[in-house]
Amino acid sequence: MFLTRLTLSHFRNYRHLDLAFTRPLTLLQGQNAQGKTNLLEAVYYLATSKSCQARAEREVVGWSAAEEPIPYAQITGHVQRGEQELTLEILFTPRADGAGFTKQIRINGVARRALDLVGQLRAVLFRPEDIVLVSGGPRERRRYLDIALCQMDRAYCQHLSRYQKILAQRNSLLKQLREQGASPQAPATGTQIRFWDEQLVAHGAAVVARRYAFLAQLAPLAGRRHQELSTQRESLVLAYLPSFNPGHLSPEVFLRLKAGEGEPSPEETALASLTPDSIAQHFLAHLERRREREMAAGSTLYGPHRDDLRLLVNDRDLRSYGSRGQQRTAALALKLAEVEAMTQATGEAPILLLDDVMSELDALRRSTLLTALAQVNQTILTTTDWEDFTPEFRAQAQLLQVAGGAVQAPLAAHEEPANSGDAP
Repeated sequence: MFLTRLTLSHFRNYRHLDLAFTRPLTLLQGQNAQGKTNLLEAVYYLATSKSCQARAEREVVGWSAAEEPIPYAQITGHVQRGEQELTLEILFTPRADGAGFTKQIRINGVARRALDLVGQLRAVLFRPEDIVLVSGGPRERRRYLDIALCQMDRAYCQHLSRYQKILAQRNSLLKQLREQGASPQAPATGTQIRFWDEQLVAHGAAVVARRYAFLAQLAPLAGRRHQELSTQRESLVLAYLPSFNPGHLSPEVFLRLKAGEGEPSPEETALASLTPDSIAQHFLAHLERRREREMAAGSTLYGPHRDDLRLLVNDRDLRSYGSRGQQRTAALALKLAEVEAMTQATGEAPILLLDDVMSELDALRRSTLLTALAQVNQTILTTTDWEDFTPEFRAQAQLLQVAGGAVQAPLAAHEEPANSGDAP
């Protein structure tokens, strides 16, 4: 998998950009607020159909779009996957009601859904802000799992999408019943809610089961990476915290996914026995037992939308007790493990996007990260300082400078970085 060309029109601070990627390593240098992260965001959009930083589509439409008769922004990527060539396009155009912009997807010129785009180009993005994976709230960690899994598993993405739609409808019903003062024991109430319960459980159980399977794969990989990054001084364990017990398991069993070598732990053996069907039975029974509480809240209180992922180092919860250095190391270990897991699951290495992370790492972690680059076919990195990378590394990379939404041409090996010219 290789992104051969990226074209942008009125995207963020890029009026127009046509950039060819010529080497496995691309190093983008520039000062802050010049467009380095925006370029990575465009690639991430093509991989996930979502922004890594914008909350609304209108935020990515640049001011230069106002020059057009109809304002728009566009991202186009040309992708080589084995013998297959793909053209992926995302077009942002004004909504008919004038309230923001809408997103249109095309694959090889054919209009498709966002769901069809995800997974055509796979990418793993790591930014200094990703420390929030450890220090932030549960929503951040669920989002991490969902984005990774949707790129690998189309069925997961379909189940998650359907679950979210059913969840919204069920929440609407619960709120309505609360406002009407309906009794949880009334037959009519039970009939209404159970209709949505069964659909919610069918898709929610599939989501939970796939998350468990992914974490069982991810945990040992992240554990090894964390040990490398901490010079064998720290042991990382991933703990999935479901909002309901998915089986006849004690909390101590199903919370932990051991990150290590050797024989499976009792916890892992117990988790391996969980199936979507068995999870669905326990999920449905839990909803029925807690119906009165949910009606009082007017909201669905149980399900994968309420689950969390905990990271523990040497048996201490990193969110509560970890230093920023430990949290950053764990986040990096997760991202590097994600690259390996995605490669194992799909047979293709994802593109690795690294946004100005070297300045946040010490020499050991820099070395470990650069060693991991050999596992992927394409890496795009950004930096504010060429000296964050050795001359040997720069000699292997396509070197580009970013300034004011313009990307300068790669440099010859004998030239100083400051002497580059404009890219075509």
